[in-house]
Amino acid sequence: MKLSVIVVNYNVRHFLEQCLASVYQALEGIDGEIIVVDNASIDGSVEMLKNKFPSIKVIANKKNIGFSKANNQAIKEAKGEYILLLNPDTLVQENTFRECIAFMDQHPDAGGLTVKMIDGKGKYLPESKRGFPSPWTAFCKIFGLTSLFPKSKTFASYYLGHLDKNSTHEIEILPGAFMFLRKTALDKVGLLDEDFFMYGEDIDLSYRIIQAGFKNYYYPACQIIHYKGESTKKGSLNYVLVFYKAMIIFAQKHIGKKSRKYFTSIIKFAVIVRATVSALKRLLVKIWLPLVDLLILILGAITIIPAWEQYRHGNVNVYPQDILHWLIGLYFTIWIFSLWLYGAYDKPQARKSAGKGILVGSLVILLIYSILPGHYRFSRAIIILLTLWTIAGAYLSRYLLSLLQEGIFKPNKKNKNIAFVGTDKELEKSAAILRNVGISENKVIRFYPNEIFDQNKQISTSILEDSILYNNVTEIIFGTQQIPMASIILLMISLSKHDVEFKIALHSGDSIVGSNSIQTTGELYTLDYMTLSSPMARRLKRLFDIIASLFLILFWIIIAPFLKKPFHVLSSAIKVLFYRKTWIGYNNSQSKLLPNIKPAVYSYGKHSSSSSENCNLLDSQYAKNYSIKIDLKELIKNLF
Repeated sequence: MKLSVIVVNYNVRHFLEQCLASVYQALEGIDGEIIVVDNASIDGSVEMLKNKFPSIKVIANKKNIGFSKANNQAIKEAKGEYILLLNPDTLVQENTFRECIAFMDQHPDAGGLTVKMIDGKGKYLPESKRGFPSPWTAFCKIFGLTSLFPKSKTFASYYLGHLDKNSTHEIEILPGAFMFLRKTALDKVGLLDEDFFMYGEDIDLSYRIIQAGFKNYYYPACQIIHYKGESTKKGSLNYVLVFYKAMIIFAQKHIGKKSRKYFTSIIKFAVIVRATVSALKRLLVKIWLPLVDLLILILGAITIIPAWEQYRHGNVNVYPQDILHWLIGLYFTIWIFSLWLYGAYDKPQARKSAGKGILVGSLVILLIYSILPGHYRFSRAIIILLTLWTIAGAYLSRYLLSLLQEGIFKPNKKNKNIAFVGTDKELEKSAAILRNVGISENKVIRFYPNEIFDQNKQISTSILEDSILYNNVTEIIFGTQQIPMASIILLMISLSKHDVEFKIALHSGDSIVGSNSIQTTGELYTLDYMTLSSPMARRLKRLFDIIASLFLILFWIIIAPFLKKPFHVLSSAIKVLFYRKTWIGYNNSQSKLLPNIKPAVYSYGKHSSSSSENCNLLDSQYAKNYSIKIDLKELIKNLF
């Protein structure tokens, strides 16, 4: 057998499906095999593999054993002369494997090879070629010199920035996303070091390959898409700790005692700095927008209340200050809570979430105001004026932030103009998926595949560029039935100079997948969108659980005679209140295809005469169409 392709997957089902479809095309005419190792995904990846790729060998682990161990599991069973370790968030061209095999056959000194990688916006990824992390290299990378001087041999040796990205080179490090390895080299140097859980194992193996007398190559004649970051959050504290721990393990294994001391010191210092920065950044990201809103409210109160007192009563400090401060503090708390509840602090957030949160908070405040004793009710006008002030301030602050930082707002689907390139059947299926996520067919401009190729079958970007410029196209979706992946990649590279997003609609799949930048996870359009997946829906569900539980506990003595199982209800209310259970949930709690929630006191639809075969359908309907109204209706039916 010539080639064994190994993919380790963890909770990226839709990306994995597209990856494997491209791998199948690239394996045509090659004696090869595909082995997928799943590290206990909970997103239905294994079920998808069984249904859509039954010929693939699947190793389904019961827990996440890490990247190195999972790859080693597959390597031990692989039969190929060459072994490709491939990330699941990648797409390969049709000729990728043939080109790589030919290159390796022609270069018997090659122990490993990698290719040119681009991200989901068609931009070159510098980690396609890397150098060893020497103490100096690590220092430049950690403290930003590599970014400041990206083409310097001295400062950018981590990414070998001085080497032409479009030429073949001997390199030192093969990136873990695409490691094309000679099996005899692996037999000589050994498998991946399992001391590395994730990150660093590619550096270690690449180093051992060179130490054994082989060479590693960067071969840009082949290009792949790497939706970088789909399985990890690179800004997280956990990433910082795991990545730099891997660097220390590498130093202890391969760097001389004298240099190791300096290298380890740099790494440990970097861990402290980066971990501190990461923790502070995470805290700041969580609290700074609520603090801005609170500041807007305080400024509003300081400005509006005296102005209204002067206008209404001809004097200031008319209202009792101690009571007024207490009430204004209560109002602020309600507004901030309502903003959080309606997703105004999510990232990304819906553009209307701040307005909804403030208006709902204002309604609650006015309701409370109406039942307060007369001497606590000073002025509805202040509440209304503060509402208008806060709405204006919240929208202005978020708009200014969006100018400085990408990804603050969710893409406005109503304002999207999409160019779709594919067949009639692909457009029909994709239109159904787009409708499901709220994008109208009126926003889709249609192009046939033959319209983007000239008479000599060469790619022509002019028609798409015209659409981008004159039709304000913000997103291009490619079908894959008649357009080779190689052409899609070349088109993405050619159009990457425009501020446009790219997505791919697999003609045999039920999703449209893309990635807006290397810093964000991919955006996904799918037919199986679940309302219960959204943070706001989960917050509302939790709020309903808390309110229902408190009501049932406080009034249990009064309503107990009317309950079917009064003591069961009381004990359940306590469990729900302490977040051990949820009132309404799934019939099949083991389903991996649905958003994860706590075990249910009452299963959705269980009171009906539905057969057990319909349980999965009921659960899917519940997750897809979730609302508080559904939970309330189900709870009442089960309680009384």
